[in-house]
Amino acid sequence: MILRVLSTEWLKIRRKWIWLLVVLGPLGAVGLQVVNYGLRYDYLMSLYADDLWLGLTRNVNILMLPSLFIGLAILASLTAGIEHQTNAWKQTLALPVTRSSVFVAKFVLTALLLLVSSSLIVIFTLIFGWLLGLEASPPMTTLLQAAYYPYLAIMPFVALHTGLSTIIANQAVPMTVGIVNLVLATFSLWMPDWMPWIWPHLDNRYDEPLYSVLAGIVTGGLVLLISLVIFVRKDVR
Repeated sequence: MILRVLSTEWLKIRRKWIWLLVVLGPLGAVGLQVVNYGLRYDYLMSLYADDLWLGLTRNVNILMLPSLFIGLAILASLTAGIEHQTNAWKQTLALPVTRSSVFVAKFVLTALLLLVSSSLIVIFTLIFGWLLGLEASPPMTTLLQAAYYPYLAIMPFVALHTGLSTIIANQAVPMTVGIVNLVLATFSLWMPDWMPWIWPHLDNRYDEPLYSVLAGIVTGGLVLLISLVIFVRKDVR
């Protein structure tokens, strides 16, 4: 049933500008590094002389995290906003599908769109690295971890924004929450390990990125379950 609802959700966004946003996030993150390297090429190449690919990956990752936080908020708002804008929640929930499948489909759609953005980060980074003339073989394991570990660690916020955007008609509220989360995440390196804003940075006292990934997945599941219960019980108009 969820797959059927998900296919319907997919059709709703097929001709929307959501896809442009999915591409612009990673393109902007890498594009700003193009400017950075253009202005400070000699300095950066000297600074990361021991591992030029690792240096490029770290610089791209610095800009990737803010784009993930604000991107997931916008994507969740746009996917849920279709029903809010057209007052179509009653029609959607009147279909022969369960409320839970509708909600989970919204979450999965947002997560998939964010996954596409994370994958594009890898592709754009590789292209930029080759254009820079980096001769060594790209460290694919490092590139994939830099793209997908933060994506998995940020799952609590994907679940949170799916709930907020679905339950609250005024999309200014979830967008405001998204901006606050972005600000908190920016300064989260001073937070303790149990705070979810620091998890996408993959920084913890154990120096083990998988700790942050696991915390994100487990907490994301709990937030999704709580949001699902609220959505099922709430009279969504």
